[in-house]
Amino acid sequence: MQALTRSHPATGRRGALALTLWTVADADRMGAYWARNRDRLTPTQPHRDEAFWTPAGQASRMDRAQGDVAAGRMFPFLVRENGELVGEAILSDVSRGPFCSARLGYSVDGARLRLGIASWAVDAVVDIAFTPLALHRIEAATLVDNVASQAVLQRCGFEPVGVAAAYLAIAGGWRDHGLWQRVNPGMTPPAA
Repeated sequence: MQALTRSHPATGRRGALALTLWTVADADRMGAYWARNRDRLTPTQPHRDEAFWTPAGQASRMDRAQGDVAAGRMFPFLVRENGELVGEAILSDVSRGPFCSARLGYSVDGARLRLGIASWAVDAVVDIAFTPLALHRIEAATLVDNVASQAVLQRCGFEPVGVAAAYLAIAGGWRDHGLWQRVNPGMTPPAA
């Protein structure tokens, strides 16, 4: 199997990018990432307890995900620019068999927006999902008013599927989400 990492050299607008799976050693950096982006990301996230925004909370999050990661149901990637953590991109609910798909979620540091980092990270995760992981379909959901995230998905070849009413509890209410998908055109269906 190909390595589950990707990299891209520096450009005039941004530093060198790397996408790698998270490790326990990343908990402090993840806590700092979520803490500095808390105000910006809270309106787009499910309710998070206070611990989530700390290194200890991130270590706990990693510990809870350990079973899904070991079973290949989750692939949690971190995005680094010149070695600094600037984002996450996570494939979750990975399913094999006739469904052969996963869900994609991602975020980028507020100080590094509009530099193409999210688009690069989404493309890199899709490449991993379609090539070494051999998945057929990737699904993503955005709040219906999250135009920036929808633009990232569109740039990365995702197509809108529709709107799911009251899809996810965000900011104290059930919020509608736009559903997006990208299908692997070269994927052969599994044998019956």
